[in-house]
Amino acid sequence: MEHVCFCPLSRFAICGGTHGNEMSGVYMVREMQKQKVDQMGSVSITSILSNPPAVDACRRYMGTDLNRCFTDALLSGATTDDTPYELRRARELNAQLGPKGSPEAVDLLCDIHNTTANMGLCLIFYSFDWIALHIYKYIQSKMTSAPVRAICLNEPSSEAYSLESIGKHGISIEVGPQPTGVVRADIFNMAKEAVDLSLEWLHTFNSGSTFEGGEVEAYTPVRSVDYPRDPTTGEITAAIHPQLQDNDFNILRPGDPVFQFFSGETVKHEGEDLYPLFVNECAYYEKKVAFQLTKKITVTLPSVGVKKD
Repeated sequence: MEHVCFCPLSRFAICGGTHGNEMSGVYMVREMQKQKVDQMGSVSITSILSNPPAVDACRRYMGTDLNRCFTDALLSGATTDDTPYELRRARELNAQLGPKGSPEAVDLLCDIHNTTANMGLCLIFYSFDWIALHIYKYIQSKMTSAPVRAICLNEPSSEAYSLESIGKHGISIEVGPQPTGVVRADIFNMAKEAVDLSLEWLHTFNSGSTFEGGEVEAYTPVRSVDYPRDPTTGEITAAIHPQLQDNDFNILRPGDPVFQFFSGETVKHEGEDLYPLFVNECAYYEKKVAFQLTKKITVTLPSVGVKKD
């Protein structure tokens, strides 16, 4: 496959607290700011607490989900007295770290998240970003403390809704399981190692090293599945089946159990073989998502290197 050259990637932003009760990123950013970490070799570092009021309240968000506020349409809308705080904050972050889609945007933005699901370390990015995929490949080759996987989202740039989409390249680092409002050292260490390896990759890239191509596996969304619900009240009538619970990324075949009604009956998976993610994620109850179904794909990467003058 071809060789692809990029300009030096010298501006790195690390964000935490986009969801105010996901504590790994909150404490990582606070520690970086306390230690005044702003440079590693050729890479300048900006650390930002994305949603301070939600962090102070230890809530996911105050009025609306900040991590759904970064589409082009929402960022370009008029700000009025009725504009929710998170949408105002999204526009502030876009001005500080972007603007999205512009030459002035930071080169790489990493946003740290936690999940209550058994996801291990998962990198999430939009489309087939060769830089993000190479960083994923690098982290996967170096980390031994947990499985490292990737999700490629399908939205075009204009519809990309999450904070990392502001950067020229962006990665959401999702680590779990960890309850909301709690910090676990093992989960924190996984997230910190992923950030450190991302910085190491950037510095090595900027130094002129070529990263050879190859193949990586990733997951792409197919659909979300809601809990069974009472047609009158809308209340859920079943929980995730014990055989599915904590089995994120394990293949789900037709006939495998997915829900157990509170009355005892079992609901089984129908259709093709797929891979469940974010199984029983606490934050997704309000979104009416019990789990997401994905396909596993293989992506062939080109070699990448820095452009020479």
